[in-house]
Amino acid sequence: MLGAFESTYQPAFDVDVVETTQHDRRWRSDLDLLASLGVRGLRYPLRWHRIEPEPGRYDWTHTDAVLHHQRDLGLAPIVDLLHHTSYPAWIGDLSSPAFGPAFLRFAEAVADRYPWLPAYTVCNEPFTTVLMCGELGLWAPHRTGLDGFVELATNILPVVAEASRRLERALPQARHVHVEAAERHTWEAAGRATAELYNDRRFLFTDLLTGTAVDPGRPSVELVASHGGEALLEMAPGHVDVIGIDYYAHNQWHWTGDGKGTNVAPAPPPLSDLIVEYAHRYDRPCSLTETNLRGFPSDRASWLRYAVEQCELAADRGVEIEGCCWFPTIDSADWASQLVSSEGAIDPVGVFWLDEHFDRHRSSMSRAFALAAGGATARQLPAYRFRPPVTDWIAGWMPHMAHWDWIDPPADEHGPNPDARAPDVAPPGLPDGAGGSRSSRTVSVAPPASGGAAAPRSAAARPASG
Repeated sequence: MLGAFESTYQPAFDVDVVETTQHDRRWRSDLDLLASLGVRGLRYPLRWHRIEPEPGRYDWTHTDAVLHHQRDLGLAPIVDLLHHTSYPAWIGDLSSPAFGPAFLRFAEAVADRYPWLPAYTVCNEPFTTVLMCGELGLWAPHRTGLDGFVELATNILPVVAEASRRLERALPQARHVHVEAAERHTWEAAGRATAELYNDRRFLFTDLLTGTAVDPGRPSVELVASHGGEALLEMAPGHVDVIGIDYYAHNQWHWTGDGKGTNVAPAPPPLSDLIVEYAHRYDRPCSLTETNLRGFPSDRASWLRYAVEQCELAADRGVEIEGCCWFPTIDSADWASQLVSSEGAIDPVGVFWLDEHFDRHRSSMSRAFALAAGGATARQLPAYRFRPPVTDWIAGWMPHMAHWDWIDPPADEHGPNPDARAPDVAPPGLPDGAGGSRSSRTVSVAPPASGGAAAPRSAAARPASG
């Protein structure tokens, strides 16, 4: 089992989720808590936006202390160099020509400073980041449409590939765990074209980074090419050792018409099918690098059992599974607004839950996680009956768990109400949890080839079109 800490920087507020959840002050006790569960590995951010406050001036003081304490605890980090919009303010935004040279310089500085690192992620979910910044317009630079998508992708993805090649040379013993969202779209007859487009585009960035052949006749490739993306499609591949799969129930969309769908999938395929699909496509080991569930602690414990069981099933089918990560270790914050606001609103998704003072608390979830970290199989983990509203959100997954022996949740357990401030859900491709699962709902979006606007409940967003 792997631990993790959510860290996305919100440039508009000059704050990141590490600071909002007080991990920047409580990091030592947080890491001690994680180690107390028997965990020996974790995904951990290198907060570029704080490390390099001015161009070329690095302050490693905080990072040195944290990573050295991890080594003292026997924790092996997979360091994350760029988590969504976690770049220094002086960059401007991810469309800036300053981004590429600065990020490559930072990656090399990391390798020089920490030559012992066992693993790294160059960029967390580049596709999701480009979608949010370049097509949906929710994060800076707030581009919209396919032109914005291609502009941002062309400025970011070749740099990620180049950074991975440089890190391979600088840290030959370390493994690059490339992390991206894992989706599988299902459909009814009228929604087939939409689902097929989205099922194609989910692979595009990872195909390009791994050097997997890209057929120019693919729907998503044609769309990118038609919006000036030839240079992106011809980029040199990077270096990837492990395929990291970020999996959330709310990202498994079901399409009922041309651009009309719901993320309350009525009959989603099992997670193990997706793991096998990605492993076969890329011929590499896989790691479940993110999953969580917005729910009571007992709901999360049962979803943990599901995740562990599905990894076991994928391994039984020949996939080399290198890790299973519950993301994050402590509750996150402000993902209810998709980080558009900064209010310290707690997202009930962690192994440890946070109260209104951000104090950490153990629960049935942390006990189940400790069992899994200690080597327990899925059959040895508790199967608590899901509680509303989770029962409505994941009804489609219940057939995958039909063989479980269910027990009642602990009657005296406390924790945040998962229905409080449950966030809106926009069309597929919006952030994949990274510390905040979203509520489930149905939306109607314009046909994907047109890049038309969607109409979520409280804000307009654009569906991904390629």
